[in-house]
Amino acid sequence: MKNYRLYLIFSFIVAFGCKDQNSKISYDVNGEKPNIIIIYLDDLGYGDLSAYGATEIETPQIDKLAKEGMMFTNAYATSATCTPSRYALLTGIYPWRNDDAKILPGSAPLLIETDQMTVPKMLKNEGYNTAIVGKWHLGLGDGNVNWNEKITPGPNEVGFDYAYIMAATQDRVPTVYIENGHVVGLDKDDPIFVDYDKNFEGEPTGKDNPEMLRMMWHHGHNSSIVNGIPRIGYMKGGESAKWIDEDMADEFLIKAKDYIKVKSKDSKPFFLYYAMQQPHVPRTPHPRFEGKSGMGPRGDVILEADWCVGELMRTLEEEGILENTLVIFSSDNGPVLNDGYYDDAVEKLGNHRPWGPFRGGKYSLFEAGTRIPFMTYWKGKIQPGVSDALISQLDILSSFASMVGSEVKTDDSLNLIDVLMGKSNQGREHLILEAISRTALRSGNYVMIPPYDGPAILESVNIELGNNSEFQLFNITQDKGQKNNLAQQETELLAKLIKRFEELRGNYNQKIEEIELK
Repeated sequence: MKNYRLYLIFSFIVAFGCKDQNSKISYDVNGEKPNIIIIYLDDLGYGDLSAYGATEIETPQIDKLAKEGMMFTNAYATSATCTPSRYALLTGIYPWRNDDAKILPGSAPLLIETDQMTVPKMLKNEGYNTAIVGKWHLGLGDGNVNWNEKITPGPNEVGFDYAYIMAATQDRVPTVYIENGHVVGLDKDDPIFVDYDKNFEGEPTGKDNPEMLRMMWHHGHNSSIVNGIPRIGYMKGGESAKWIDEDMADEFLIKAKDYIKVKSKDSKPFFLYYAMQQPHVPRTPHPRFEGKSGMGPRGDVILEADWCVGELMRTLEEEGILENTLVIFSSDNGPVLNDGYYDDAVEKLGNHRPWGPFRGGKYSLFEAGTRIPFMTYWKGKIQPGVSDALISQLDILSSFASMVGSEVKTDDSLNLIDVLMGKSNQGREHLILEAISRTALRSGNYVMIPPYDGPAILESVNIELGNNSEFQLFNITQDKGQKNNLAQQETELLAKLIKRFEELRGNYNQKIEEIELK
């Protein structure tokens, strides 16, 4: 984390010295601060929802948030992969400022510093109960975790009062739930061991024991086998604690609903970060949804996620707190079809376009890597509408802070609470986009991608990465598919954007990493 602590100090000094952007509009209800829920999906594309133009799949529960709330068409995750986006969402800091903010193995140390400001920590300081339910993937402990003891530091140490999580992703070991630092259902006589470099003697793997698999690996996912599914990394023991993949959506939903039911009776407001696993691989829909989409497991788990959102919203209504709860729905990055398993995502795609009108997808600097569905819903407070304001998940920290009366902000995170509430359409002017250490600039109607070495297409997932030996410049409002490179004809504009990019980003061509899907 070279120069990282210096950046934190600088960030807050600059933020407090800048022009005050705090909203003058009151967003409380009868003098009370609202509950806040972030529903965050995993690898859901801009075109995966019927509200955003999908015609081959129906997502009525999520669509309801879009139709009855504010639907954003110009919203971005910071990154085209999961860990960096989640880091930015919770910290309000660009992930490329932290050398370690990249896709993490399940055994990685905690990425967020325990003395660092986060969304839950800020809200906790303002009197909120705080919880995370679902995917974490921001590291745990000091990098040498003993999974059989209390795992610390983790979500609890960066602001969450309650945490019910999986350590990384569904395709990575350890395949267990962790509640407030303790593995759920662990038998002390059957301890867990995890290694990301070397297998444990006698343990079968997807590579060596294909006869044991019910889901065949395509690339990268050929290590330990859990529930007939090969994973990334090696694991031994912990049989009683291992999750059942098909029950994961229900498990996280039950925990989220239970939290809402309990905290709705508390005098303090609550913040819930509901980080769903769908439609990340391995796609394992509950039998209730299996085969329902006609597009294979990927389509089925999107239907499952839509149902989960509906159930969560119904719980808010039953508890009588729908009118005092702000809900934000989004995704951590763009879509991918074959991301390591043969599961018919490609073969059964049909006319569905998960990337919508855009180019690229997960891992890509092209638009579909970071342009994501994003909507805000607050019954009675947010009027239905569609906004083309340029916003980023990065802006959540400063925006929430303004809403609840906190002075916390960073110079990366802008206070756009009025935009989120549909009271203003004045979004960002500029945004840095990131994909596996490579960065680009969104400025006004344009996207500028600097030249990068590397393959044009990541063949294992069949996604264009945005690499090119020349600068690329696109008018993203007129050319959503990024087919017309204007760099040669708009030379003055290109020079201006390069200058602005370097002012914001610094040296953008350092430490470019190869993409390893393993």
